[in-house]
Amino acid sequence: MHPLKWWQTTVFYQIYPRSFADGNGDGIGDFAGMIDRLDYLRTLGVGALWLSPHYPSPNADCGYDISDYTGVAPEYGTLDDFRRFLEGAHARGMRIVLDLVLNHTSEEHPWFKESRSSRDNPKRDWYIWRDPAPDGGPPNNWYSAFGGSAWTFDETTGQYYYHFFFKEQPDLNWRNPDVKQAMWQAVRFWLDMGVDGFRLDAIDTIFEDPDLTPQQSKLSQIEMLRIWRENRPPEETKELWEQFALMFRHQVQQPGLHELMKELRALVDSYPGDRVLIGEGDDIAYYGNGDDELHLVFNFPLMRTNRLTPAWIRANQTERLAALPPSAWPCNTLGNHDVGRVWTAYGDGVNDAALARLHAAMLLTLKGTPVLYNGEEIGMTDLLLERFDQLRDNQAVNLYHAAVGDGIPPDEAMKMAARISRDRCRTPIQWANAPNAGFSSPGVTTWLPVNPNYAHGVNVADQDGDPHSLLNYYRRLIAARQATPALLAGEYTPLHPDEERYLAFLRTTPEQRCLVALNFTAEPVTASFTSEKGSLLRTIFSSHARPAAEDNPMHLTLAPFEAYIGEILPEDRG
Repeated sequence: MHPLKWWQTTVFYQIYPRSFADGNGDGIGDFAGMIDRLDYLRTLGVGALWLSPHYPSPNADCGYDISDYTGVAPEYGTLDDFRRFLEGAHARGMRIVLDLVLNHTSEEHPWFKESRSSRDNPKRDWYIWRDPAPDGGPPNNWYSAFGGSAWTFDETTGQYYYHFFFKEQPDLNWRNPDVKQAMWQAVRFWLDMGVDGFRLDAIDTIFEDPDLTPQQSKLSQIEMLRIWRENRPPEETKELWEQFALMFRHQVQQPGLHELMKELRALVDSYPGDRVLIGEGDDIAYYGNGDDELHLVFNFPLMRTNRLTPAWIRANQTERLAALPPSAWPCNTLGNHDVGRVWTAYGDGVNDAALARLHAAMLLTLKGTPVLYNGEEIGMTDLLLERFDQLRDNQAVNLYHAAVGDGIPPDEAMKMAARISRDRCRTPIQWANAPNAGFSSPGVTTWLPVNPNYAHGVNVADQDGDPHSLLNYYRRLIAARQATPALLAGEYTPLHPDEERYLAFLRTTPEQRCLVALNFTAEPVTASFTSEKGSLLRTIFSSHARPAAEDNPMHLTLAPFEAYIGEILPEDRG
């Protein structure tokens, strides 16, 4: 077994900068606030911080429309502030991974301003420009993933430019070697400064079919919206997702993508310190042969359910781990800035607190690198906005207008927009039971409303001193993981494959074996792990108080919703 790299054994923690901590009192998170909270992150036990975009941006897509790849957004601070943040994290033993948006820039980026200035500008071919169709309309019938046509007409030059996302996010032309060179220079800028790697945004969309082959979905986006609005059962919406895939078939995962990832991997590997590349995508093909493309690829299929059950998790792990190429390393997560918060997404409305602990234990004990989203450790929940003027996610704004245009009453359209809006999981982190939840000073209007449940214990300050809080549960759980070699490096072996009440598996290294048993029911469960006859279990971690330090694997009783981790000890250990 090769020694594991730092990114294989650490716990990643995603920071959404705009909502993490407001250091200057303007209602927006910033580097001053992040620097002030580095000690909090160190005591949580995480070892790597992934920052959502911190670059200058007009914020058409909350920072994912970048106007300068080597700068810092003024509302977040300065480049010197970033350096202090980086140095402060490194001094505390934590790594920093930045978001890298390769597919598109902002329309305000100087490159695009030059590109759209004239047809013969040297940067014209840095983006995707095409003549109108014979009828004067878009070059083809491709859609934007955020609604409407994927083409926007430019009056100045009489051509359309392509954008997979918002019209304010024109796609770069990666078939132009000058684009690649300029982007690699930006990558080197941050690597030279000392950042530890990148999370790659929207990599599926970097290339598009150069022949502009028309899409052949039988449904329009409005028709898809109508089906989604009806809340049909999954078996009746299968066609919806099939047609959705057909709609974007010629705009994602096109030839050239893996060659580009190999080139980026070679660039990153030329730097010391085992820098890491993490892909926003779930296709195992992005691992390449396990050593020549991305280091980590998110296991998003684990998240694609309304309820995490033992059968679902077991099936996911069986399929995912078997598909990995040799030497590739898994990466698991349950939340991020684009989806509902874990507490909300996977709760049952009755046992949410217990399930949140169980799901955390599952994530932190499966084989692979776990990635947490800021706020999960205190049980933050989705906040459904009630007024249109509160929306900051333009994807939700577009949906609202589309729904109203399709005859939906505004109040119902707003509820639909609130449900799909990514704002719901991006509200300010709740630091205290105080005005603005301690995120900003009293009286400041925060960029998104603060979830009012901060006043009911969902905040760091109230949980910090409570040994039974979710925050301290996360701290103990992460500490147990980091102190247990089998949980870091061990192979995964599922147990009791037909069991619906609990999930059980082994994590095994040559030196250590651990049993993980997670009870997904509200009733006690007694299980027998007969293969461990003659052994004892030393409790490493439990979400419940246990009567003894050692247990018999032949007769292990789990409390309702208990998360149990035990080291398997030989009976004759001496």
